[in-house]
This record gives sequence, C-alpha cells and structure tokens, in this order.
Amino acid sequence: MSIFQVDRRVHVMGAGGTGMSGLALLLGEMGASVSACDAVDSPVLEELRAHHIPTFVGHDASHVEGVEVLTWSPAVALDDPEVGAARSTGVRLVTRAGAFNELATMKRVIGLCGTHGKTTATSMMVQVSLAAGRDDGWLVGAPVLGVGANGHWGHGDLIVELDESFGTFSELAPFAIGLLNVEADHLDHYRNLAGVEAAFADLLTRTRGPVVAWGEDAGVARVLETLQREVVLVGTSPGFDWRVSDLELERRRASFVLRGPGETLAISLRVTGAHNVANAAVVAVLARTLGIAKEAVVAGLSNFVGAPRRYQYRGAWRGVDVYEDYAHLPGEIAATLEATRAAGYERVTVVFQPHRVTRTLALLEQFAPAFEGARHVVVTDLYGAGEANPTSVTGEVVADALGRYDRSMDTSYRAELADVVTSLNALVGDSDVILVLGAGDVGTIVGMLPGGLT
Repeated sequence: MSIFQVDRRVHVMGAGGTGMSGLALLLGEMGASVSACDAVDSPVLEELRAHHIPTFVGHDASHVEGVEVLTWSPAVALDDPEVGAARSTGVRLVTRAGAFNELATMKRVIGLCGTHGKTTATSMMVQVSLAAGRDDGWLVGAPVLGVGANGHWGHGDLIVELDESFGTFSELAPFAIGLLNVEADHLDHYRNLAGVEAAFADLLTRTRGPVVAWGEDAGVARVLETLQREVVLVGTSPGFDWRVSDLELERRRASFVLRGPGETLAISLRVTGAHNVANAAVVAVLARTLGIAKEAVVAGLSNFVGAPRRYQYRGAWRGVDVYEDYAHLPGEIAATLEATRAAGYERVTVVFQPHRVTRTLALLEQFAPAFEGARHVVVTDLYGAGEANPTSVTGEVVADALGRYDRSMDTSYRAELADVVTSLNALVGDSDVILVLGAGDVGTIVGMLPGGLT
C-alpha cells in the first residue's frame, strides 16, 4: 500500500520551491489530503491556494497536527520545529528523494535529466505526450507554459524532471531516461565533478528501459564510458544513432532535421538556441523510442512555447530586447550567450547574479570564459539560497575574475539591484539585447526598468 494513498493526510514543507509545489499538486490530484508551508509567502503558495490546498506561512509544530506523512525540501533544516514535532508524534517522515521513489513504484517514470535544460526538456516531453493524446502525469520544475501547473497525476506514465540536487534521484529507478548534459554542480553535496558523474552513471544503471543521450556533451561521454548498457546517442556528428542537421536559428525560432534508423523528422521550435535544439532532439528520440508517433512528436515540439525564465523573451526596453534566463552555471551561461549571438545580436549586455556560495567559489575561474562575446557584464551580489557564508563572499569575486580574464570586457559589480538598474540606464544606448541571468531573484529588475517594457 502506498504511503500516498487516497485520503492520507500529507504535509509538504518548503512548498514555495517549484519542485515541492508540483509534488503537492500531484498528491492532491491523487486524492491525498494535502497541506503545505514555506518560510515566506510567494506566488507559488498562492497557486497552491488556488488549487484548494491549505497553506501556512512560516513553520510551526501545529502545522503537523493530525498529519500522517511529512515530506520536505532539502532546504528545510532537520531541526525545524515541524520536523521535530512530526518525529515525536510518529508521523511518517519521507524525504523528497523518498517521495519521488515512492511515486516510481506506482507508475512508469519517464525522466529527463542533466545539470541544465531539464525543465525545458521535461516541458517539451509533456507537450509531446499531450499531442499524442496520452494522459500522462508530470512533475516539472516550473509551470508548463500553455498547459498549466507543474504537477499532474494523470492515468498514464509519469514524466519527471529528475533533479540531481542533494541526491534527489539517488535511489530512483526510472523506466526510461533522456540525458542532456553533465557539468560540475551541487559540489556541496557531490564534492567534485567525478562525484556528479558517478551519480548520473548510477542513475542510468538503475534505468530499466531505454536511455537516450546527447552525445556531443563531454560530461555525458565520460559518464557513458563507465557503463555497460545500451544507450541511444543523438548529436550533430556522423556516427550517432540519430543525427541533427539542417539547423536554422532565428531570434525566437529554430528548425532542424532529425534523421534516425529509417525515418526523418522535420522539427520547428518556437524557441531559439542550439541548446534548445539539443533538448528537443533528445526528447524526440526518447518519444520515438517509447513508441509515440512521429506526427505527435513534431506537433508537440511545435506547441512548446518555452519555460519560465528559460531564455524567456520579456519584451523591449527603449528599443532593446530583454531576455530572462535561469542560467547560473558556466555551461548554461555559455549556451545562452551562444544562442544570443546566433540570433544576430551583437551588442550584448548581461546582468548576472551568482547563485550559492559553494557553487560560486568552486566554479569561479570557469565563469569568466562563459561570458565571451558579451560587451558589458554587470554582476550583482550573491543569492545565497539560505547557504551559510562564513567568509562574507560577494558577487565581486566573479566580477574580478571576469576582469582578469578579459580586460577589454566592460565588467562592473553592483551590490544592490537598484544600482544595477542605474547601470543599465547608462548602458542601454550601447546594447541591442539585455540578458538577465541567474537562479535567484535577479529577474525582479525587469519590473524595475524605468518606463517598463513594450
């Protein structure tokens, strides 16, 4: 019998994070009696309330009275009063990883994974599933634009964004997987790149069915070298099982041809960037491997209109296009800059907010080359995400690293977001695009731009 059976009372802590909010929505659709909380109020909690899920702001032992199962985000401290109260009263405690593993015993899990791009790819897979007329469920790290919330139970398989942070997928045994890329991240948990790659290798080993991977990624190649299992490879080079060709990139569109054993798919996207083409190609091949008709694959990918904060066009400010992107790893930043240049932008201004102390320090020297091609880079202060900062590191370390790498690049550090807006006022005349990059709250500056967007 599942720990998430119908009518069971489940409390979700840290539900302000999109991953946990999606879990709350999914469990509610299953028939569980769900409540949720987070340290501060947010639009995410407001969405849960709109779906008739009771929410609490702040943490208090009273929130778990009568609760049978407690699950929480890794961001929640284990000495939290709700966790303590649940432990003392015999409430079943289930980590986020445990919750995902439990769901995998109830349905076939179709997973999309990688250190970046997985929200986009998972949303693409949802669109393909819908185009095929399937009623699959999903768990995604952001709402699926044009479809709805980020959690849905459904009656078919479960399409899941497999998050590597804090070892969330460490015990999960999916049915099928699309692997996008592997880069150094979450080193506070994995310690080094080798630890990250070993975790992905273990995940692929536990996968019972097909594995499809983007073969052009160096991290993916290293992971696959350690495996003794069949993997379907996708890429642009000869010799892969499926090959991407005839790539055309426009400012907000892309198209390509995907050729595999005995078939050809002409795919058009309403997003741009070679990284999105790679995501779409992996999704297309995974869907075809699972038996989804190629017409549904093509239609579903053409229906994808992007994911929130994933190279999302926000509008124009004083005639300059503004995009917001979640990019916070060097590889993500480089891919976003590459997509921007390929779309024809030449005078690129970047606002970058470093995310988490450990990540920033571990990857400091890798950030600098990722910004190649930018004319101006304004670095904000670190977004700590609740992580301790005993040495008071600021975003200035990133600005300094960029300056050392390329003295011709105009780089500055602005501790306050309001000061970033002041800098943009001075730089907008020398820009044809502004990229707002980071996984924290840096996107709020878009709403602070004088006169607003058109």
